[in-house]
Amino acid sequence: MEYRQHNQPGCGGCLLLLGLIILVTGGAPALLNFIGVLFYSGLAGVLVLVGLFWAFSYYVQRRVSTYEASQSESHKRFVVLLVNILVKIAQADGHFTKAELRTILNFFQYTLRYNQDQLYWVKQLIKDARDSQTDMGTLLEEFRTSFAYEPRLILLELIYQIIYTKQPPLESELRQAREIARLLEISPYDQRTIEAKYTYRQHQETASAATLEEQYYAVLGLEKGASFDEIKKAYRKLSMQYHPDKVGHLGEEFKGVAEEKMKEINVAYGYFEKKFAK
Repeated sequence: MEYRQHNQPGCGGCLLLLGLIILVTGGAPALLNFIGVLFYSGLAGVLVLVGLFWAFSYYVQRRVSTYEASQSESHKRFVVLLVNILVKIAQADGHFTKAELRTILNFFQYTLRYNQDQLYWVKQLIKDARDSQTDMGTLLEEFRTSFAYEPRLILLELIYQIIYTKQPPLESELRQAREIARLLEISPYDQRTIEAKYTYRQHQETASAATLEEQYYAVLGLEKGASFDEIKKAYRKLSMQYHPDKVGHLGEEFKGVAEEKMKEINVAYGYFEKKFAK
């Protein structure tokens, strides 16, 4: 026979003992009064909790509404579609886990540096996205027709960022990212440039000088051994595509993504400038 651990008695035993004492000392009327006090106190507590929950929900909705009203339509549309696409990626296996929810929220909080009001908004968008019946193809078609090529590159960059928060990244999600790039009509060259950068980045802590050079080639979308003329051509092309001014209308956080990308491009080009100057 399996031994079952017995827990210590809770408040129910205490209340029963107290009720017996009141019955013995004060009789039935005193016991009824005691039960009435408990009932109304409990009901009042429930009402207080319901009121607090409603007040907090109202507060959050007000904050979300105020924040939304302060944003441009292009910024709101970009974030709405981004959240929906990220949720669809997470739901690809038929589930949306708490870990996946936490990954998306951490991405907005720590990578895009969203404040509390913005996170309230993102949480609402995630809730709506989870209930949405819109398929991935429709979302990507809307994104492709709504935004120019440069914002589409930023979207793909963000998708790879969140995929690579898992180590190692899931092969199924990498395949999905490549398909997303195709549906967004992003060139194979640009898709490979983004993916290769993250592939090398995950080994950056233990990278040798040779591996870092390969990473710099990858940042510029080039194979190892490319000539300096090819490097300059790739640098000029990427500098045009990721210029922060081209995505400034999407919001400061996405302009920041472009600025970080430009820093990476400049570091890679600076390395090759020094190498070929020798």
